Amino acid sequence: MYSTVQFIHSWWAYLVLLVLIIASINALIGFFSKKEYGATDFRISLFTLIVSHIQLLIGIVLYFVSPYFNAFSEGGMGDVMKDSTLRLYLVEHPLMMILAVVFITVGYSKHKKKLTSRPKFKLLAIFYTLALVFVLSRIPWSVWF
Repeated sequence: MYSTVQFIHSWWAYLVLLVLIIASINALIGFFSKKEYGATDFRISLFTLIVSHIQLLIGIVLYFVSPYFNAFSEGGMGDVMKDSTLRLYLVEHPLMMILAVVFITVGYSKHKKKLTSRPKFKLLAIFYTLALVFVLSRIPWSVWF
């Protein structure tokens, strides 16, 4: 089960990263060019929200079926924090990805309450770009390439 969930999580991550980059760039372009917020912009932001939440759910399942998870019971939190690989997979990566999904969710929720285009794009640009920075900061790049 672990290898299947890991495979899905790994490949879905490419989709999440691609969509998050597109959404961030779209929001920044929309804000700086002062364009009107339209249906396509709404769909891009909504699709980003959906794929990131699906990735979070897959990641939560992976977290608990991972062989790394046994390190908590075997050595405790002290041993996990001393080992950089365990710390990345058990603490840093999950925490930053959860925060990224929170930023995406907050940005999406707040932008819907705005009535004009510029504030909508501003909120999406801020929150989605922060989420992108968080995601990029804690991707295990050694596994990706």
